[in-house]
Amino acid sequence: MTRTANPTTPTIEAATKAAAPREEKVLSPRSVERLVAGTATSDGAGVKLTRLLSQPLQRRLDPFLMLDAFGSDDPDDYIAGFPDHPHRGFETVTYMIAGRMKHQDSAGHEGLLENGGVQWMTAGRGVVHSEIPQQEEGVMEGFQLWLNLPGRDKMQAPWYRDFGAADLPRFALGGVTATVIGGESHGIAGAVTREATEPLVLDLRFEPGSRFEQPLASGHNAFVVVYRGSVTVGGKVLGPGRLAILENDPAADGVILEAAVASKALLVAGRPLGEPIAQYGPFVMNTEEEIYQAVSDYRDGRLG
Repeated sequence: MTRTANPTTPTIEAATKAAAPREEKVLSPRSVERLVAGTATSDGAGVKLTRLLSQPLQRRLDPFLMLDAFGSDDPDDYIAGFPDHPHRGFETVTYMIAGRMKHQDSAGHEGLLENGGVQWMTAGRGVVHSEIPQQEEGVMEGFQLWLNLPGRDKMQAPWYRDFGAADLPRFALGGVTATVIGGESHGIAGAVTREATEPLVLDLRFEPGSRFEQPLASGHNAFVVVYRGSVTVGGKVLGPGRLAILENDPAADGVILEAAVASKALLVAGRPLGEPIAQYGPFVMNTEEEIYQAVSDYRDGRLG
């Protein structure tokens, strides 16, 4: 397994030795602006999934470009996986809740993503990779989030890191266990940080009757996805299968999530780039000319 260093990423040793969390209060919480129903689709070699964040929401939820949820105990829904395919201009964050997926790419990286693990890949100027299930039965479940790169970084060298479940920083507070995949929460630094987009990616596990308060910068876009049970935000009960966009209220200082029953949810937020978005399938750049160049580079074998 190949792993490369990144100055913006804490080492695994540093991550696992995080300090105890500090309590952080939210005085003026955000409410839910609207709920977005996911769209059933397929990708790769026929993997069935639900697309919760697609192109029409890219400006509203900048810097996030896409969010897919996959989950099935039927091998026919996932077994073919995602054979070799290209990316340029953004990052992918894959969170494997259950199952095993092998990653290989043209930059020489290889890893096995297993239960509770995360794969963070920066495509940069270009990479060709595959994600192939390593199981023939059982449940495969998880999420893949696409995070945009600022224009100045879109042609940087590809980067990859996989984190096992035990490597991810986590903390328990008030009946909620939080896994900090990206960013920082309650003084606990996540597995990966990014200066330009400041992504916050939390997996939250709620005990019945628990509550979680997360400060958010007023200018950051944010959303919640519940995948077990139900969570209440601003008086609105959220269940599985929908993406809840949080209002951008300048007076709000964060979000409060409450759960009456045992529940699980993702909380995602980030600093918008405010740059033009040009997308053609797996290529996300700032201009159409850059897209044409990406397609040409891929066809001519110059990508990855």
